[in-house]
Amino acid sequence: MAEQKHHNEAMNVEDALTKSEAFLIKNKKVIIGVVVAVIVVVVGVILYKHLYAEPREEKAQAALFKGQELFEQDQYEKALNGDSIGFVGFLKVADQFSGTKAANLAKAYAGICYAHLNKYDEAIKYLNEFDGADQMVGPAMLAAAGNCYAQLDQLDKAVSSLLKAADKADSNTLSPIYLLQAGEILVKQGKYDDAVKAYTQIKDKYFQSYQAMDIDKYIEQAKLLKK
Repeated sequence: MAEQKHHNEAMNVEDALTKSEAFLIKNKKVIIGVVVAVIVVVVGVILYKHLYAEPREEKAQAALFKGQELFEQDQYEKALNGDSIGFVGFLKVADQFSGTKAANLAKAYAGICYAHLNKYDEAIKYLNEFDGADQMVGPAMLAAAGNCYAQLDQLDKAVSSLLKAADKADSNTLSPIYLLQAGEILVKQGKYDDAVKAYTQIKDKYFQSYQAMDIDKYIEQAKLLKK
């Protein structure tokens, strides 16, 4: 009985191995293809990073540099669209080097340039496309978009952007500035309770900021206007 059981187990193992071998033979091309595909992807990623992405980033940074100089000289039109001596402009840097850090930064510069040129719709487009995860530049671009919305009299969007900027920055330096701007727009809209809420956040959370020194008068003003 025990011998029969052992024989059956051996047959089962042999049968399983045979089936596995049959599967491998039948699907040999597919399995090899999958393995090769994985190798190609891994190698491709490595090559992309070292032979394409890094040199491309360097080229993008070099292209961006001239634009930064023009921007600092308040030559916003040339900074946006390029000059006659080789600089292509922030707009083309953002497009041609899409996916690089420099292209992302070019969008921020383009947005601010448009804002200085009073082209607020275009400014908002590029400012909102900027992807900033940090606590300085990212919030600053949100706030800049908020101010552009305010210029277009889109006050709800302006307040929303400024409050998001304050929350994202979460600092004594930037957040109170954005909250104060949001509060002033809310007062203009007659939303006095919301204005008081924004001002009170400065008083309670950012009490060490410069803006907190005079915030009580803003709070009182909003409360008086509500009556």
